Order: sequence, then structure tokens, then C-alpha cells
Amino acid sequence: MTADTSSPGLPVENLAFSKIIEVDGTHVVAELDPAISELSRIYGGHSYPIGQFGSIIKIHFGRKIIFGYVGRLRMKAEYEREIGLPASKSADGRVIEADLFGEGEWVLVNESWVLRFERGVSTFPLPQQTVYLTPKEDLKFVYGQGQSTSINIGEHVGSGGAPCYANLDELLGKHTAILGSTGAGKSGTVAAILHVILERGQEMKYPTWKPQVVILDPHNEYGAAFANHKRFSTDEGSLALPYWLLNFQETLTLIVGRTEFVATSQANIIKNALQAARDAGAAELQIDAAKITIDSPVPYRLDVFVGEIERQRPRGRNKQEQQPFDSVIEKLSVLRRDGRMSFLMTPWEGEADPLQEIIGQFVGRENPVCIIDFSGVPNEVAGVASAVIARTIFNIKVWQTPAEREASPILLVCEEAHRYVPNRGEAQYEAAQEAIRRIAKEGRKYGIGLMLVSQRPSEVESTVLSQCNSWIVLRLTNESDRDHVRSILPDSLVGLTKVLSGLRRREAIFVGQAAMLPSRIMILNLEKDKLPRSHDVSFDLGWQSAPLTAVKIGEIGTRWRAQERDPNRARQ
Repeated sequence: MTADTSSPGLPVENLAFSKIIEVDGTHVVAELDPAISELSRIYGGHSYPIGQFGSIIKIHFGRKIIFGYVGRLRMKAEYEREIGLPASKSADGRVIEADLFGEGEWVLVNESWVLRFERGVSTFPLPQQTVYLTPKEDLKFVYGQGQSTSINIGEHVGSGGAPCYANLDELLGKHTAILGSTGAGKSGTVAAILHVILERGQEMKYPTWKPQVVILDPHNEYGAAFANHKRFSTDEGSLALPYWLLNFQETLTLIVGRTEFVATSQANIIKNALQAARDAGAAELQIDAAKITIDSPVPYRLDVFVGEIERQRPRGRNKQEQQPFDSVIEKLSVLRRDGRMSFLMTPWEGEADPLQEIIGQFVGRENPVCIIDFSGVPNEVAGVASAVIARTIFNIKVWQTPAEREASPILLVCEEAHRYVPNRGEAQYEAAQEAIRRIAKEGRKYGIGLMLVSQRPSEVESTVLSQCNSWIVLRLTNESDRDHVRSILPDSLVGLTKVLSGLRRREAIFVGQAAMLPSRIMILNLEKDKLPRSHDVSFDLGWQSAPLTAVKIGEIGTRWRAQERDPNRARQ
């Protein structure tokens, strides 16, 4: 079919801006028109900037249109020097370099023009062909107009406002990393994506829409962003991660610690006592002890556990033989006396089986967003606490039937991921690394999505980060972090990382399986009541206030002593 004057596939001279001077496979070099003085073109009421990193250019080849990414801008003299040519008379010219990625053709379907776009290039342009800016009408089809499983997370930079769609199943089911320096907009990006997910049911007019999102929130930021959420906090006593929920390795880490030498004798003492205590707990709950293991989440009494340790103690006064037992008993005593550990060490008194209530903190609630506020968790047990939550969620999914898994997938958002799964051998985080590493490797098979959020990607456990198949990378000011991100991109897109240090707030590079195409995007701008409470304190405004009174200082001291937050905090 020959395109007529009404076809949107005809070249638009106002969008022409350069001519090709080299074609090297899918890589093309084009020289900008020397007459160009303005940095943008207006077409159809939209402004299109010329030569932006990550923007899309097009080349007409008969009825076909070939599309490419802009990945480099430089002077023609530099380009000629690189390929070994003497500087030409037009050496002060400017060139852009782009990588071809797809092609399309406008066709008339039911009296409407449609661009049939496909990834991959079978037709290559020729030198001296004209290069054009790509109008919004083309970009809608190139980027995808919102398939049935897509969500709109922002708009493409330099596209005249073309929306950016992400494939929901790929974004969540195959894990996503959201990376960026402090102040780049990471928390706002997470909130924007989650709000789009929460509102999808109403937008798509689904009769039922029950997302399940669990956020590990180390700074109490996200409560302000979601009106309909359930918050669990150690400060208020609403979070319960009882000691009996810990498996053997986590119990060993809690009591003995991985920063010191773990003698085989200590490990055996705890192992024997733990198995015996679980057997006793199973008997009280009329559970067949033959069907449980040392890692089964069966409640047990702390006094029974201590009694089993004492029962193994050798008779006699040999201090060397007594030392392992004394060490374990003393550490248990310290943990029980520490008020900060009440969420972990509150004893089970042999009442009804609490497992259903404990699991219900994380799954099966009417509230779509469950926020685990870790801001009050002592740093020495933060790794164990996050490990228990991640492992509990994983085991819930493992022991569901396939039909139950398909009906109740879960998204785990790990904010400040470098704190829980650092890329170094800190002993207190070994359990968390193992638990989250398992979700990263196997979670997609069981209906668990992982969203890692970090300001230091180079410090996140590499195995976990490598399992993410989609990346939203905001401004990164640290060179090692940029290098880390650069290493995951294909060679044709490395040019995009050169702008990472200069991205605006909320601006990001979006790559991976959830992206229709690797893109430079601007994340949706949320209203203030939908944003996390992560803004910086203003010194200018703060110092305009009256100083703290003696009464206020006394109130703060009281809360500090009792390890209690401001009572208004629970509503945030």
C-alpha cells in the first residue's frame, strides 16, 4: 500500500536535523545540519529537543521507518581524529551517534493508522540519508500504548510527553532494582509505582483487586504515603517476631553471634536444646513431634529451652567445660532483659497456637500495603529480623498449593537494601543475605516479587542484585556506583550512564525486561499526601522557630528512656 498525504508515515521536514555519514552495523553516525541554531523543534504542539541522550531518532527507508537511540554527542573533529582522518574543513561540525534497535511501518487498519513496530533491524540506512526527530505519535507505538498488563509510571524525556509503560508482571515477577543517590527521588519512585499498582483495579474496572505489598521500612517513611495501610512497629509493640519463629541458624546467630568463633560445642548445645524444646511445644499443642524438624515454626517455652541447656551441662567444676554453657545462658539473659528485644523475646506461655496470628501480619490482610517499621529495631538484630520476615514469606509461598500461589502473589519491597543485604561479610546480616538471596533466586517460581531500593548499588549483595531483571536508575553521584550500573548494561546503552550524575530529581534510566525499550524517563509526580515522609529538614525554616523549652526537653528525655516514639507517629 502506498502511503498518501494523510499517512503519518511521511517525512516531516520540520523534524529533520542531520544526515548520516557512517553506518557500521546497527551503529550510525550523523552530522547535524550546520544551519541548526535552536536546540528544539516544534511539531503538533509539542517541543522536541535535539540530540538528547536516550532520545529516539528515525530514518525513513521507503515505507519502512528505522529507529535508533541517541547514545553520544561530540564534535566532528573528535570523531575524525578517532577514525584516523585529517581534520576536514567542516571539523567544527557536530555529530550524533545512535544505535538502531527496531523498525516499523504505518498501515491503515479499520480506517485508523497504526505503526506496526518490531524490535530488531533487517533494513539498514545509507550514508547521506536524513535523520529525523521522532514525533509523539510514533513514540506511542514504539514505547507501547499500554498493553493489558502494563502500567504507566511516567513519561519519556524529550518525547513530547509520551507515557512510559512498564510490564507489571515483568516488573514485579522478575524483580526490580530502584537505585539512586540521596535526594534523587528513590522513595518517591517506589511510592509512585505502588500507587499506580493500587489504583489499577479501579482504572481497569476489575471486580476484585487485592494487591499484597510488604515494605521493609528502616526509616518510618512510607506510612505517610499510603492512607490505607497496616503498620507494624517494634516501638508500639505491634510487630511480633517471636524467638520460636527463628530457625536453627538464626537462633545460633542471635545467641552466639557470627562475629565471634562459634565452637562446635556451643552449636551442639543450642541444637539439642532447640530440638527438645520444640518437641515439648509440639506435645503441648498436640502436634506429632515425628513430623517436625529443628527448623519447624513450633512455639516452645523459653524456660524449657534453658532447662534443656542446663540438662546438658557436665557435672564438675571444670571452668573450661562450663564456659560454653555459661556463655549461652548469659546471652539469653541479656536478650530477655533488653526492652528493645521484647518483639523478639516475649515468652510463649503454652497458650493457643500463635502461628496463624504471626503469619497474618504479612499476608491475607484486607490492607493492600503492610509496612514493617524497622526504625526502632536494634542494629545488631536488624539482619536477623529482616531474615525472619523474608524467610517466613518465602515459606508461606512454598507450602501453598499452586492455585493458592497464583491467587495471592506478594511483592516484598526492601528499602535501603544495602543495610540488610550488604555486599560484604558482616556477620549480623548473614541470615538476611541468605533469606533474601533465596527469594531473589527462587521467589518468582512461588509468586514472590522483590523490589530492591538502594542509594549504594555497589554495596548491595551482588548475587541478589544480579537477579533483578529490571532497573530504574536515578541520579548517582558516586563513580563506583555508576561503574556498577554500567557493567549491567549492554554496550549499545552504556552511553546512557554518562548522564546519571546529572539527572534531575525523579528522572531515571529505565532498562530491563519490564521496559518496552531502554529509556530515559521522568517518574510520575505525586501529590504531597502520597509521598513518603523522606524530605530533608530545612535549617532556614527550623531556625525561625522558638527553641525547645525545658518541658519539651523533659518529654524527649522520657521517650528516650522508655524507648517510645511520639504518640502522633502512629498516625503517620
